[in-house]
Amino acid sequence: MGKRQSRPWIVSDELWSLIEPLLPEPGPKLVDGRPRVPDRQALCGILFVLHTGIQWEYLPQELGFGSGMTCWRRLAAWNEAGVWDELHLVLLQKLRSKDKLDWSRAVIDSSHVRAARRGPKADPARSTVHGRAASTTSSPTPRASRSRCR
Repeated sequence: MGKRQSRPWIVSDELWSLIEPLLPEPGPKLVDGRPRVPDRQALCGILFVLHTGIQWEYLPQELGFGSGMTCWRRLAAWNEAGVWDELHLVLLQKLRSKDKLDWSRAVIDSSHVRAARRGPKADPARSTVHGRAASTTSSPTPRASRSRCR
């Protein structure tokens, strides 16, 4: 096993050099206010939230990643711009070029593989009891009823 990184939300220079060119250019600032949080810091904030599982609104300001809302908006913008799909392709290409892909652990999800032919059509399920089934969510007796509208 390799040495575990103590803070996995910190982005290395090598990884940042792959991610930075994929990020969209920020739009013009419409309102004066605080300066824009650098993309690398926002990415670290996103990774912190994803790694720890805390809610976006509780991202500690002391860590210097910007607010949780800033990180969430940046994640949404990058997702919409297709950054993660492009990064996936870049990383796959890098791994292929170094012959580091282990296809023995690859899995195909059968729900995404289209069936060649349709199977036999199932008959509709038939009821085994005549008449109406008893309700399991309400009772006609006044004692069991939770309704206050009488």
